[in-house]
Amino acid sequence: QVQLVEYGGDLVQAGGSLNLDCMASGRILEIGAMGWYRQAPGKERELVANITGDGRTNYAESVKGRFTISRAHPLNTCSLQMSSLRPEDTAVYLCYATSDRTYWGQGTQVTVSS
Repeated sequence: QVQLVEYGGDLVQAGGSLNLDCMASGRILEIGAMGWYRQAPGKERELVANITGDGRTNYAESVKGRFTISRAHPLNTCSLQMSSLRPEDTAVYLCYATSDRTYWGQGTQVTVSS
């Protein structure tokens, strides 16, 4: 079992920056990839970024150049640095981790005001 808790969601003005952190506990040595999805009201959940155990990253086109994903050793923290935030980035951001199955956090709200 893996437990995930997200931190860092907040209200921020357009153009601002925000850092999200996801802390994993439990069987963390079995975690493969970690990443972030987001879900805005009335929209489908979309992948924001993910990172493998060996550090390979993948980003949604809409966040490339603005967001940076990273993992801290011993690989139990996954962070998302967000800059140049836009109102359309407003969503609940959910952390996930892959192991024997996919685990999800509860989500953290990011609101970007115009």
